[in-house]
Amino acid sequence: MLDTPNSPRRALLPFLDSKRHGSRSHVTCFYKCGNACDSAIPNPTDHPTFADVVQTAFSRRSMLKAAGVGALVVVAGPVGAAAADDRTRPGRPGGSSTGGALTFTPVEQNLEDELVTAAGYRYSVVMRWGDPVERGARDFDIDRQTPEAQAAQFGYNCDYIGFLPLDGDRRALMVVNHEYTNEELMFPGFTSLEALTPDQKRIAMNAHGISVVEVQRKGNGGEWRPVRNGERNRRITASTPMEFTGPAAGSEYLRTTGDPSGRRVLGTLNNCAGGMTPWGTTLHGEENFNQYFGATGPVVDTEGRYKRYGIGTTAPASRRWETVDERFDLAREPNEANRFGWVVEVDPYDPHSTPKKRTALGRFKHEGANVRIAEDGRVVAYSGDDERFDYIYKFVSRERYRAGTDEAARAHNLTLLEDGDLYVARFTGDSPAAEVDGTGTLPSDGEFDGTGRWIPLVQDGRSKVPGRDVAWVLTFTRLAADEVGRADASLAPTRMDRPEDIQVNPVNGRVYAALTNNSNRTTADEANPLTASWAFNPDTSTYERRSGNRNGHVIEWEETDGIAGQRFAWRVFLVCGDPQKPETYFAGFDKSKVSAISCPDNLEFDPAGNLWISTDGTVLSRVNQQSGTAAGTNDGLFAVPTAGPELVV
Repeated sequence: MLDTPNSPRRALLPFLDSKRHGSRSHVTCFYKCGNACDSAIPNPTDHPTFADVVQTAFSRRSMLKAAGVGALVVVAGPVGAAAADDRTRPGRPGGSSTGGALTFTPVEQNLEDELVTAAGYRYSVVMRWGDPVERGARDFDIDRQTPEAQAAQFGYNCDYIGFLPLDGDRRALMVVNHEYTNEELMFPGFTSLEALTPDQKRIAMNAHGISVVEVQRKGNGGEWRPVRNGERNRRITASTPMEFTGPAAGSEYLRTTGDPSGRRVLGTLNNCAGGMTPWGTTLHGEENFNQYFGATGPVVDTEGRYKRYGIGTTAPASRRWETVDERFDLAREPNEANRFGWVVEVDPYDPHSTPKKRTALGRFKHEGANVRIAEDGRVVAYSGDDERFDYIYKFVSRERYRAGTDEAARAHNLTLLEDGDLYVARFTGDSPAAEVDGTGTLPSDGEFDGTGRWIPLVQDGRSKVPGRDVAWVLTFTRLAADEVGRADASLAPTRMDRPEDIQVNPVNGRVYAALTNNSNRTTADEANPLTASWAFNPDTSTYERRSGNRNGHVIEWEETDGIAGQRFAWRVFLVCGDPQKPETYFAGFDKSKVSAISCPDNLEFDPAGNLWISTDGTVLSRVNQQSGTAAGTNDGLFAVPTAGPELVV
């Protein structure tokens, strides 16, 4: 339910004729991503898919018996005594953590209209849509909301949350993405998006973006409360002035009538995941920005630049923002869409700083960006392009990180994402083909895995895409990745299944990526869990064998020639789904002791190296063994040790 100071009056929802995807409602799919899964696949290439790479790697579940409990060490490797030793039995009651072990009692899957926590834990609301953020912001009143009020209040539909310390463990900054809006819930008397007033559209625009809120601990417990009128409190909206940096800044592709310099842009949209930098800034990915742009007249789609990003050119946008701000009308401002799809860097400690769109990291549907420091001091940032059959990217800075908290070091580090090399990932298998025979017998190299290369798109300040300049490569990064593979098939990047959050394990240094799903595969190989799987149909409350990777997976890799290098070795960590089904794989552990998991989205690590996974749009549930019936389930938060004799999820 929507948690607001004054609950809104509900209206009948008009979008129930669209296809439902998993546990997401029809309306959520419409507003969150513009029904992306029902649209044509933007990637037109025949570059290899990740399913092609692992086609026979998990062809028989007898592999698990052959590998045994030791498979966890093979798959993930030891992460240190604190995480790998002294594991407790799955399901042990209590919420404490001993030696890095996960000891909470797993929550039973459910469809409760409530946030359900493990025994011994509780939750409380920190901020709600409409709560005052900036100094002087008024209290929320849903019947008297204005664009000006919303611009100073907490935004809508939270995604990424960053937590930065201010004063030991008593005060902190909470940085929150507001990914999208649900207008049918925001406005009493809602009938349709077309019928919204200009002010209502501007309210929705100002409910997007980012909130920075000072919070303080309540007593000595784990509860936090916002600081009203905190000196660092700030709202960033779809109209906040920002600056382009890096090689594409000022290019012809970013110039508009309102900004002939191509260096200043208003606002950020559809901010999904994010990350924190070692120098105390936050990074915010602009994901499904394509749905906000429409056309009121003829538009020329040069080289398919709009189509490759899923941007429509023949009709108004669904939210009709172009009726109140012509920059969202491609017929009037054909370059405005190029000004979104970037990673935005925000300095939350300085409420007067200008957010920066870092063009050196490329433009695509960024789920987020996460930073690590290489052995030589350069900064490496990983990012997934959240689209069916799109790619994983890596950025390596030209300059090196300076340790320290002095003003000079921080000023230098604030420029690190302005320039560097950009790569796209190519995955290949390395097990001898003749030894992968579908019997479950491990090949002579000991595991089903592979190697990979980071294919350069921009390197040493030069474009690696024939006939294209650097600004073009960075502005149309999807097209650049397509072209480099067409020019040389050995450089073709791997088409993935919606690569979302990518995180680095702080204990073992390995990189983990969530591949949420891809239900649109049309060719099903029942020996391959990435092209065919069991899925729960919420309309019939039954399982169905379907083509497509509907439950997703998690992969891990390690950089084999240095963090900033161009070679890596990868493994499949999880093949998600119901553990009772044969195609699933849970890091080699006994599947009778794990929970069903579907559609991994965001990842995070605790200090012991345990991986935490949140899901988005789960499409399955376990079958009740007594009744033989299946029931749907909500999304959840799952914990997975990356080493040790037992697995808890």
